Amino acid sequence: MYKISGETMHNTTRYLIFFQYIGTKYSGVVKVTPHELRKKGVQDHLEAAIRGLKPLNPVSLSISSRTDAGVHALSNSAHFDLQRRTNKPPFTGDVVVKALNFHLGTEQIRITSAHRVPDDFHARFCALSRTYVYRIALGVTHSSQLPLTENNVCWSLYRKELDVGAMLKAASLFVGTHDFSSFRAISSDMSSKSPVKTLDMVNIQPGSSFAHAHFHREIPLWELTFKSRSFLYKQVRRMTGALVAVGQGRLSIPQLKEIMEARDSLAYPQGLAAPAHGLFLTRVDYRESDLQLSQQTSEQQLPSSGNSED
Repeated sequence: MYKISGETMHNTTRYLIFFQYIGTKYSGVVKVTPHELRKKGVQDHLEAAIRGLKPLNPVSLSISSRTDAGVHALSNSAHFDLQRRTNKPPFTGDVVVKALNFHLGTEQIRITSAHRVPDDFHARFCALSRTYVYRIALGVTHSSQLPLTENNVCWSLYRKELDVGAMLKAASLFVGTHDFSSFRAISSDMSSKSPVKTLDMVNIQPGSSFAHAHFHREIPLWELTFKSRSFLYKQVRRMTGALVAVGQGRLSIPQLKEIMEARDSLAYPQGLAAPAHGLFLTRVDYRESDLQLSQQTSEQQLPSSGNSED
């Protein structure tokens, strides 16, 4: 896409980036307002890195999937536009990945891939599905019993066992299209968002420690996987907390069904939600056709001179 400013013509390219982060030190993925005197969001650091590419346009990053403070991502996504002078060809995806990671420095954020996409592509609205994994460690009475690699990336429970069979039966209540009002935390945008969501999959399976082969004690780990096109605010953490309560015998399946059928945020028991630090966003999926540049766009953005990319 070309834009004319005065007598100078510029070319603008839209990029889709996939990135990961350990969310412990960030206020969440979205940026904080300038007057807020608290730790920054992942978006603040990503936009600062994009400005390091010296674009001619103001930097604005559109995040596909919001995550709260303390929540992690193995694969989140976002898009942004990068404007350069006409005699400067668009950066390749590989160049964008290397340059952004350089500018991110020691932040616990990494760009894993970057792709040129059509001008009308939107990282949030074009997403087909999002997948979250919640990690649980069993038989841990104190955080010192965990290897360092598991610190702040799983929920440690002191009990050594969960009734996984009961949890799977309970999880089946969530699959399909339902009103999840009872699993939505109260937020400012509640009135504008439908509580009806379709969960494509809820799965519970054994996990493994990052340091499994190098630690002195066996730590049972379980992973709860949730897949849907979109989720409500804190929905995954509330569903996880309820499933764990079923697995521990603190909540029966009929009681869980009553909570769900109440369709009321206040029907969810206080203190039951799982903490943020065990949750990972692991996938954001798109149609391959939505990512394809047209032949005309590709030809328009070919360099017209012998200048190398910089």
